[in-house]
Amino acid sequence: MDIEAQKRAAAVCAVEFVRSGMRLGLGTGSTAKHFAELIGERVRSGLDIVAVPTSETTLADAKRCGIPLTTLDETPELDLTVDGADEIGPGLCLIKGGGGALLREKIVAAASARMIVIADQSKSVGALGHFPLPIEVSSFGLGATTPAIDKAIGAVQRPGPLTLRRGKDGHAFVTDGGHWILDAALGRIDDPAALAHALSGVPGVMEHGLFIGLAQMAIIGGPDGVKIVEGT
Repeated sequence: MDIEAQKRAAAVCAVEFVRSGMRLGLGTGSTAKHFAELIGERVRSGLDIVAVPTSETTLADAKRCGIPLTTLDETPELDLTVDGADEIGPGLCLIKGGGGALLREKIVAAASARMIVIADQSKSVGALGHFPLPIEVSSFGLGATTPAIDKAIGAVQRPGPLTLRRGKDGHAFVTDGGHWILDAALGRIDDPAALAHALSGVPGVMEHGLFIGLAQMAIIGGPDGVKIVEGT
């Protein structure tokens, strides 16, 4: 199977965990888009669910697929979130945020009784960090926030370059929440929990892309089929 087929296979497997009456969190990204399309097909066949999208892009996809929508203000407790990941490491620790939706993704995941992450085999890694870690920041005071982030990382491990993410127009990429993103090229993260704690203490950091203790299951599509990894 090629990469897109692997993503689709993981999404097909995840759909089997959805039951009528559920309140779903819909993730963001190319793999999560497959899941939304499949849920839309089930809805048209009679599946009764409501969903909270994690980004404006997913909101548009869900509307296109005819998925009934709600918000966390209306439905603050969800049964299940299905989302993709940029890296899936040991203990189902994740790096997310390559698409820029990490803040909303983490809020939705935390509001869910269960989170399933779906991905192709290339996202499964022995250690997090090869994918640059997204750190969502306030645009205000960035000149002070950036060295504070570097210092926080340095207290845990060797820091790496922090790069302001830019859009195709060359301007700073702006998240759905109106923030900017710094991508930290760390190479390897040996203690994700310690780094997550350090980053959360920096004023100006709105959220970071380390998802620790949120996913209970990973469904990983590979050339030979789908593998399910459950958390301990």
